[in-house]
Amino acid sequence: MRTHTYLREEEMIQQAVQVLLEALGPVETARFLALPRQRRLDSVLRHRQWQDELDQDLFFNQIFGVPLDPKSG
Repeated sequence: MRTHTYLREEEMIQQAVQVLLEALGPVETARFLALPRQRRLDSVLRHRQWQDELDQDLFFNQIFGVPLDPKSG
């Protein structure tokens, strides 16, 4: 079994930038590196937003595979 060794952080960054430069060129690499990072939503806020947009009947149909029928008791 082979042991995996991790690259030093500086070496990893240099290799990654080199790959980007070769694949995208200098202008697109610079644009990529300058992209703003999206902030993650708080998990509770994300869950509340998901619930607000949720179609409960459709969700239960997808999970349980049967439509909710109030007549079936």
